Amino acid sequence: MKLEELKLIPREVLFGNPVKTNPQISPNGKMMSYLAPVDNVLNLWVSTIGQNDDRPITFDKNRGVLNYFWAQDNKHIFYLQDLNGNENWRLYLVNIDTKEVKDLTPFENVQVQIIDHNKRFPNDIIIAMNKDNEMLHDIYHFNIETHELKKVAENPGNIISWTTDYNLKVRGAMASNLEGGFDLLIRDTEESEWKTILSWSIEDSLNSHLLGFTKDGNSIYLIDSRNANTSRLVKMNLKTLEIEVIAEDKIYDVSNVLINPDTYEVQMVTFNKERQENLVLDESIKEDINIISKLTRGDFLIYDRDNDDKHWLVGFTTDNAPYSFYSYDRENKKATFLFYNKPALLEYKLAEMIPISFKARDGLTIHGYLTLPPIENQKNLPMVLNVHGGPWYRDTWGYNPEAQWFANRGYACLQVNFRGSTGYGKDFLNAGDKEWGRKMHYDLIDAVNWAIEQGYADKERIAIYGGSYGGYAALVGATFTPDVFKCAIDIVGPSNIITLIKNIPPYWVNFLYNFKKRVGDPDTEEEFLKEISPLFKVDNIKIPILIAQGANDPRVKQSESEQIVEAMKRKGIDYTYMLFENEGHGFVKPENKIKFYKEAEKFLAKNLGGRYEE
Repeated sequence: MKLEELKLIPREVLFGNPVKTNPQISPNGKMMSYLAPVDNVLNLWVSTIGQNDDRPITFDKNRGVLNYFWAQDNKHIFYLQDLNGNENWRLYLVNIDTKEVKDLTPFENVQVQIIDHNKRFPNDIIIAMNKDNEMLHDIYHFNIETHELKKVAENPGNIISWTTDYNLKVRGAMASNLEGGFDLLIRDTEESEWKTILSWSIEDSLNSHLLGFTKDGNSIYLIDSRNANTSRLVKMNLKTLEIEVIAEDKIYDVSNVLINPDTYEVQMVTFNKERQENLVLDESIKEDINIISKLTRGDFLIYDRDNDDKHWLVGFTTDNAPYSFYSYDRENKKATFLFYNKPALLEYKLAEMIPISFKARDGLTIHGYLTLPPIENQKNLPMVLNVHGGPWYRDTWGYNPEAQWFANRGYACLQVNFRGSTGYGKDFLNAGDKEWGRKMHYDLIDAVNWAIEQGYADKERIAIYGGSYGGYAALVGATFTPDVFKCAIDIVGPSNIITLIKNIPPYWVNFLYNFKKRVGDPDTEEEFLKEISPLFKVDNIKIPILIAQGANDPRVKQSESEQIVEAMKRKGIDYTYMLFENEGHGFVKPENKIKFYKEAEKFLAKNLGGRYEE
């Protein structure tokens, strides 16, 4: 097949609202919920299992409902929502029968975090809020029946996360320390004093955390990279502090852990390698996992189960198909297909995502993914280097709408897990410390050169594209290595690392020590940070740049985009700037996403020569 014969996938299909997504099962197993549009805005829908009585229960007209979960009373659903992307999440409760919605946290400039809720306490939920101090999240207990909101634990000033035990008691916490690492705090009861039982150095800090308590409360599960390169799943006895290694891989970190909600025993551990690999530890679910793994060629996640543990909900990601969802009946060992999130994608030929690896210039092995147009001639293509955000994150195999968009328009799409990415052990992650705009960027350039040498990419037609850290990388590409790229697209990317760090959200203050040691300290390393900031190298720009920004972004402020836009304007450099007044760190509203992708597609077609949907 030639590119002109490949059916063009409309932007609306790729980036518009899903038809349905995120199904969840009620705790008693009798109801199903999911997200679907009402007047082109995602809202909550429910139906009775076995009946065709689907109905919306929320009618939001702005950003829609994105994150939700069932209350354990089977009568209500909780959901979180912010205001135009400011990430000050409020907690709402909707009655599935009356459709009455209540704002449970009607506080200005306050962020809610969900800590825990479980079936043994159907009327209770534990949340954290920075209500009394914008820099610190305290713990609150909320009762669904009485609507009483009560503070039950106060943040002493350094706690960044909280963990409850089997009885919904807050007994674990992680606290930051001045060295940039984290201390693990445990207490015997909610009335006891906190004790520091271990500390993670900065080298282990992003690879380690408290996962939870055992049922008896006498041991804890940790994701822990101490005395190892990769993060392992371990069990620690709280009395003896002895460690038992439950699961580990010598190259890849633990990526997901499935825990039995009744026994609190580990059932399965997942490692994200080139693709997902599962290690089943519980014999009672081995047959279930075997049946589920054969449903499609995709990678799956068991993400919901009813209180009797008889019905599971399973989500699949596949590189060349839309997301699919199944219900699984454990008693009858039968899976039932529920829906695709975007069934219209089935009408088009999608591209496969190919795992790749290469040696960086200093010998480090770098992994990533290559998506090529599904056509006969896959050589000497224009290419988009699509850089992930974070940077402490990684790209994975599966359906990626941007990769499919690029491939459908005729571009190779290269995604690179450069040093500093997570998932490949702490040595690889820590190799990115103080390497923003340096070795982390060299890895991207080496990836481009690899693609050229392999014959996939035309060196004269390469774009760099990304959001957040990926947006920063796009600006670095335009200012540090302007001869490599034909054009650059930056989405909510920082241009000045000094102002980025000085303007972090107040509730990130306890992560600041870690951030300064990994990136740089504006108080003591100002010149170094200027050296790695694109703003101070604007004179080097030779290529057109498209910059897109959310006005309410709490992480990368609007000023990060506008200061480099102003510098380019003064010097007469070609740029396009898109400001979305009702968005934050990335774009949520479908009309905004379509507007951005339309402009980006036109921009790429003009500079690289790919296809464009008129």
